[in-house]
Amino acid sequence: MRKDDLYIRVSTDEQADKGYSTRDQEDRLRKYCEIKGIPIRDIYVEDHSAKSFKRPEWQKYLSNLRKSKNSKVGSLLLFTKRDRFSRNAGDAYQMINQLRILDVAPEAIEQPLDLTIPENKIMLAFYLAAPEVENDRRVLNIFHGMRRARKEGRYMATAPLGYVNKMTEDKKKYIALHEIEAPILKWAFEQIATSNFNTEQIWKQAKKKANGIG
Repeated sequence: MRKDDLYIRVSTDEQADKGYSTRDQEDRLRKYCEIKGIPIRDIYVEDHSAKSFKRPEWQKYLSNLRKSKNSKVGSLLLFTKRDRFSRNAGDAYQMINQLRILDVAPEAIEQPLDLTIPENKIMLAFYLAAPEVENDRRVLNIFHGMRRARKEGRYMATAPLGYVNKMTEDKKKYIALHEIEAPILKWAFEQIATSNFNTEQIWKQAKKKANGIG
């Protein structure tokens, strides 16, 4: 009899930002199997990003598949949406081909597609590409946001050596000179510029100054 495996994935960021829940995914998948009369074999719960398939539970799943590949019984791999499966379209296509070789049909219960209909491959391409596009857009938004913040005199990342993170009364982040580190860093650059000492000597003296020795 054909059986199915459930694959549930949520990263820490996704759970915080969008309210994804492993319990909610499992409930929906179990309900689907109950309605369809599909017996459940194994459940894999993942807490890793889907940017690649180098995930512990996914590798465990593939290992179990390969061990049972001679069983002559095909199986289903069910997940809620395509972005639970992968957020990289190229990798997703390659993995789908690997699963087919192992006689596994990967299916998203909330984005069902009958791939015997050629036109549905266009929708598959959209479902697989959309999560990757979302990731790329998020990265660009963060980049542009940080660049805009720097232009406005705000510094969002950890302050570099010689500076310290601070915040104005209206909650705007900026960096200021560190009272101890900044003068030492300035001295070190001046010594490098004048070539009075080599870098190792400068480093040792800077450490002494930081410790209140020099």
